[in-house]
Amino acid sequence: MCFIMTETWNGDAISLTEAFHSGEKSPIEEAQATFKNIKESSLNAFSYLDEEGAMARAEQADVSLPLGGVPIAVKELHNVEGWPDTNASLVFADRVSRFDGTMIERLKAAGANLIGLTTASEFGGLNCSTTKLNGITTNPWNHDLTPGGSSGGSAAAVAGGIVTLGTGGDGGGSIRIPAGFCGLVGMKGTAGRIPRGPHTGIGPLTVVSGCLSRSVRDTARWYDVCAGFDPRDPYSLPKEHGWEAQLGTTDFSGARVVVSPDLGSAMISDPVRVLIVEAAEEIIKIAGLQRVDVDIDLPPIDWEWAIANQAGLYKELGDRWPDCEDDMTKSIAFGMRMGLKRYNLDIAARVEEGRTAANERMADIFDQTDFIICASNPDIAFPAHIESNTRVAGEKAPPGNNGALTIPANISGNPAISVPAGLVEGMPVGVQIIGVQHSDRAILDLAYLWEQHNPWPLTFHKQN
Repeated sequence: MCFIMTETWNGDAISLTEAFHSGEKSPIEEAQATFKNIKESSLNAFSYLDEEGAMARAEQADVSLPLGGVPIAVKELHNVEGWPDTNASLVFADRVSRFDGTMIERLKAAGANLIGLTTASEFGGLNCSTTKLNGITTNPWNHDLTPGGSSGGSAAAVAGGIVTLGTGGDGGGSIRIPAGFCGLVGMKGTAGRIPRGPHTGIGPLTVVSGCLSRSVRDTARWYDVCAGFDPRDPYSLPKEHGWEAQLGTTDFSGARVVVSPDLGSAMISDPVRVLIVEAAEEIIKIAGLQRVDVDIDLPPIDWEWAIANQAGLYKELGDRWPDCEDDMTKSIAFGMRMGLKRYNLDIAARVEEGRTAANERMADIFDQTDFIICASNPDIAFPAHIESNTRVAGEKAPPGNNGALTIPANISGNPAISVPAGLVEGMPVGVQIIGVQHSDRAILDLAYLWEQHNPWPLTFHKQN
């Protein structure tokens, strides 16, 4: 089956805005093509469409705005007033959002044409996009495999040529994992860079918002639009300007880098290891980095960390639990039961002890280096039909292993970006660059250098 969608824009979002400015394309034409391709797609990337509203917005689009008229997909865990607010769960299948999220408000103000909701894992808890509510979302590169999660629908829509941008959220790798599996750019900024909220619980201080994009410059423009302090997120960071304008201006002279494909503990495949080392060597060469040897021996990510994160879910479920259990994904329901059974002050103390140890060790590492280069995922995408932390004999590396590569940056709040490194068995592999807190611009610039040196396909272009 050929999955090349020629009707929609196959470049990045910035080039689409330029096409709007020049008259090469109109927001109406792009919106029409977007909905046509969604209806023809077998990816199952969308759970809700606002076709009538989007077409009306396309007719009134102000293309002078940063994202004026650009169709953008919204991860179904993000709030858009009047749209479904399901959290990808049957439990909330009939719930409607009463408000816009802060990032959504800023996207609307920048002229973005929000077209609908993309599928995600239930409550954002798994690194695949298979739910009882929406079924199975697949990877444009191979429809038997997952696009990852929890922002899998956004990744599939962007990589599959449907939209140029989609929102994402990352509490343990949920932007970077699907970016790696689908050949996209996925940036997890320093914690607080893009505010969360309103009405968002503060704990566990690991979740950030962002996007799935086709280019580094698109992600930089996203930060120009969405980043900056908001009082409804007291941990959000002050506004910084010039993310796109200053892209590529970092001087890397004397900057140090550690190359650790497995980040010290992940079980990664040999082909992925080889590709990450090759990419790292090229990045070091083109940026003029100084390679240093530092032991990457981060504290283990124990089960207590996952259980502690169930508190927010328990609050949201309220008196629906336990009657709603049969409506939930098996893995999420199991986690809820385990949390109620085992979480106590002893576990809470151990979680905080582990968080402190992780912060201290990460800080020790960045006393000795400026960047870490590692894999985004331990292997290529795994089968789309399985849930996280399950494995069938002969299938790819267990999905739960992803956490060892991505969760550390969430716990410590470090910025990290996944960009395409190349292909293994015809499937994308992401290389991840991690920096010290607040070094987001440098992370973007390293990714930008790599993109200029080793441009990747912006959408999927092959026969399945």
